[in-house]
Amino acid sequence: MSKKVQGVLTAIVTPFNPQGEVCEQRLRKQIQRQLAHDNGIFCNGTNGEFFVLDMAEKIRVTGICVDEVAGRVPVVAHIGEISTAATIRLGKEAARLGVDAVSAITPYFVPLKQSEVIAHYTAVADAVPVPVYLYNIPGRTGNTIEPETARKLAEHPNIIGIKDSAGSYESLQGFLAAVKGIEGFDVLSGPDHLAYRGFVEGCCACISGLANVQPEGVSRIWKNFHAGDLAKAEAAQEFIAGLRKELYAVAFSPAAVKKAVVLLGDDVGESRYPIHFSAQDLATIQAIAEKYRHCPVP
Repeated sequence: MSKKVQGVLTAIVTPFNPQGEVCEQRLRKQIQRQLAHDNGIFCNGTNGEFFVLDMAEKIRVTGICVDEVAGRVPVVAHIGEISTAATIRLGKEAARLGVDAVSAITPYFVPLKQSEVIAHYTAVADAVPVPVYLYNIPGRTGNTIEPETARKLAEHPNIIGIKDSAGSYESLQGFLAAVKGIEGFDVLSGPDHLAYRGFVEGCCACISGLANVQPEGVSRIWKNFHAGDLAKAEAAQEFIAGLRKELYAVAFSPAAVKKAVVLLGDDVGESRYPIHFSAQDLATIQAIAEKYRHCPVP
């Protein structure tokens, strides 16, 4: 792996132009916003609206991210598809483009036994020529990666960690306990409100959707923690947790995050999936965005 994944990786939004197409110029601008705070890039994730992008668009987004980053920070591409074959196909394309690693949610819609989860990820890791992160988000996929399953998959030389987006500290703690002592296998936290706690407990990185809105604030959780200033790291976490609570009370995270970015002055377009903001919703998001525009924690 060419770049060590640690600190903050932003689950970067996929900007669209007024015609609803992927906008390269706007995406490059968003990447530069993240680079200004040393945040890595996680593309085609939930906040990148992978579920409404076709294969060619995902490949294009990945290529733009790798090109714009130019080796300065890690780039991890999400490649999870409903079938093993499609996941492998997208993973090989991401590897060809030069990502540092890939991450894949479980197949979704159809319930899977843990043995089937193991078989799926083993096939992906065997076939894709860059390191693979498991990605646990059962609330969206309907399939859970159990801690014991993660421990078994950690034995694969090309599976290097797991991103846990189950949403609870208990889930995160379960993975940390299950893989404790396994060298070369990392746990990455997904929920923004658990970033600091994850770092304290042993996570090497967080994957943050809210870094699209507040790249500085999320970065300061990690930078202060890494510098040993736990009080400032925790204060930055409280700031981001407040943003999360208020913003996600309005709408599902990709649309709410994207709209907040727009209202702060960066036009990243509208979300593709069916979402409607009332005038009151927009006023609320505008107020939240302004309230959290500046991080008070140095």
